[in-house]
Amino acid sequence: MRIERLELERFRNYKCQAENFDSQCNVIYGENAQGKTNLLEAIFYLSCGKSPRAKTDREMIEFCSSSARLLAKVISRGREFQVQADIFSGRRRKFTVNQVPVKTAAALGDIYHTVLFQPEDLHLIREGAAARRRFMDMALCRLRPRYASALAGYERAREQKTRILRDYNERPDLLAALPEFNEQMIYLGALVIQYRCQFSLRLGEYASLHHRECSGGKETLEVQYKTVSTVENPGADIGILTDQLQRHMQNHKEAELASRLCLYGPHKDDIIVKIDGREAKTYSSQGQTRTAAWALKLAEREIYRNAAGEYPILLLDDVLSELDPRRQEFVLNRIAGGQVFITCCEEDRLPDLLGGKVFHVEQGKIV
Repeated sequence: MRIERLELERFRNYKCQAENFDSQCNVIYGENAQGKTNLLEAIFYLSCGKSPRAKTDREMIEFCSSSARLLAKVISRGREFQVQADIFSGRRRKFTVNQVPVKTAAALGDIYHTVLFQPEDLHLIREGAAARRRFMDMALCRLRPRYASALAGYERAREQKTRILRDYNERPDLLAALPEFNEQMIYLGALVIQYRCQFSLRLGEYASLHHRECSGGKETLEVQYKTVSTVENPGADIGILTDQLQRHMQNHKEAELASRLCLYGPHKDDIIVKIDGREAKTYSSQGQTRTAAWALKLAEREIYRNAAGEYPILLLDDVLSELDPRRQEFVLNRIAGGQVFITCCEEDRLPDLLGGKVFHVEQGKIV
């Protein structure tokens, strides 16, 4: 799959821009705050209907404008697609594929996938569990629409339960609705756990291979999925998982009422990354944790390839500059086989190493 052409109107600092891209490698360089990341954001947004950094669509519309248009001409599964997004400041956005409206942003994932690596992702191993849950959720929501639905339902039920726990002292009648939301969280939570378990297994398989190669065979990386303590096997049948979650919730009912918080469930999940048997977050060096983060992202790319039959589009946003020459070479040797967009501040040795096309971005224009 690949982006052949991208057109932007009133998107971020791009007033009106259209560009054709290389099928393999595209290096985008320029000084900071010129619009390099905005290009990658547009490609990512059209693949899933979400921005990796904006909380609202309004943030992506050019200042003093009321709408923006993004259009990508895509080759995927041997077919041509035209994916368009129209976003507005005062009404709902609109997505079309080949000029036919799509009902949900999730349908965009059927056209093409992206894997985005940003500078903050280099700290994925050292950050808290929420960052690694977000990494899992972003990948799984685009890979498995049923997972996205289950996760959204779980979060809605958890939000309702949290409100009940917070307010029941003033309104004891709210407790009558608690069992209903508990049941929803148990069933949907079991689905979430099952999907995350399967994803973590595949992630560990591929990430361990990449990490071993980068370390010259000297280090072994493991990925372990951590969920509710009463869940003995996260990959078990849904019936078994729901029984175990129900037992856990019942055992901690009084603690949740006393604390007025949802204390347990997959919203507390984590993936534990170990290097040579020791937890990387605590015991590994900065270089090791950055290599592990790269291994996870490259593993995500392999998972997409197996699911779709094609490599996803790889978006590398100014991350190679954060690596030493040996790790740079490792990454560059493993991004072949699909289309890649790389941003950097200077026109350095990348074009000579990778070929493809080079674009200079200045003040919201490709010059």
